[in-house]
Amino acid sequence: MTEAGRSGAPDLTGGGEYLVPDVLQAGLTLVLVGTAPSKISAARRAYYANPMNKFWRTLFDVGLTPRQLAPHEFPLLPGFGIGLTDVAKRHSGVDAALPGEAWRPDELRQKIIQYRPALVAFTSKRGASETLGQPTAKLPYGQQDFRLEGAEVWVLPSTSPLGHNHFQLGPWQALAGRFHQLRKIQQHQEIK
Repeated sequence: MTEAGRSGAPDLTGGGEYLVPDVLQAGLTLVLVGTAPSKISAARRAYYANPMNKFWRTLFDVGLTPRQLAPHEFPLLPGFGIGLTDVAKRHSGVDAALPGEAWRPDELRQKIIQYRPALVAFTSKRGASETLGQPTAKLPYGQQDFRLEGAEVWVLPSTSPLGHNHFQLGPWQALAGRFHQLRKIQQHQEIK
């Protein structure tokens, strides 16, 4: 059995090509989209595994998770209405070092069509740029004024240690507010 099979999160390639498995299923409110796993994350087969990365702390600080999760607990996120994937699932390293063929925006779009999250939030401008075909300078942080395959699109400051000087909590807080607003609507509709 592959590592992805043990974690319970699918590798949709069918061949174990993903360095870190997707955490996607129907009914998610939010899918967070990274660029590619770091070398540390790929080695540990866990999202945002670099201890200097602020991702897991940020999710807790803005109220997206009820406690700070450890990187190996990433399969728990769907229980909170959150999924994870990357634009480049088969390569690892810093964005600038990724080869052109690493980026698979069409594959990401197909996942959004399949799983239909209400919100898609890119955890860096580079991942958003590669998917949306827009230069990073034209992508402000926060909610965008267009949709991606029916989902609201958000662009967030990277939690990577390389982006530490540019990190802002505000866009993450705004996303969390919108997330909770939509969760209440979804839960109310499920009760009816």
